[in-house]
Amino acid sequence: MEMTYIVRFHVREGNEKIAESALRDVVGPTRGEEGCISINALRSRRDTRLFLIHSRWKDEAAFDAHANQPHTRRFVAIMEPLIDHPWDGTRAEIIA
Repeated sequence: MEMTYIVRFHVREGNEKIAESALRDVVGPTRGEEGCISINALRSRRDTRLFLIHSRWKDEAAFDAHANQPHTRRFVAIMEPLIDHPWDGTRAEIIA
């Protein structure tokens, strides 16, 4: 069953460029993964320190495989120290 993953990153002031670069670097390789239907990195227009990833996967196993990819692990290692909150990711399914 298809799965959507949404993750929110609110970065500490001064880390916006690093976060944007890390997001750009992870999206390309992720789009090439077999189970990835789509992935987009977004930035809030009203709060320039707020970033989001919206991705769709053919199933949870595909997302789990993605989570173990070197580019994903590198991305998480870069982002975790930049954010001002605990990791905020949600696995979801479309209901309408």
